[in-house]
Amino acid sequence: MAPFPRDSGTLKGRRASWGGRAHVRAALYMAALVASRKNPVIRIFYQRLCQAGKAKKLALTACMRKLLTILNAMVKSRTLWRVGAQQPA
Repeated sequence: MAPFPRDSGTLKGRRASWGGRAHVRAALYMAALVASRKNPVIRIFYQRLCQAGKAKKLALTACMRKLLTILNAMVKSRTLWRVGAQQPA
């Protein structure tokens, strides 16, 4: 989920996530979309970013990255999802 810059000289463009595995990115997008509405941890994070004036697509991409980080930690520690264990950031 790393953003790639499209800068040239003094031109500063928007960042975009591209490259890598498209099927993984598509699956994360759908998971983050549902989580931003139904998961209390991700929903609070998404709402906080939107209230701070971030674009909805950017906030959703941040949720994708947060979800991936949470899932990687769960796989590493071999734990199940527990809502009480997660702290909204």
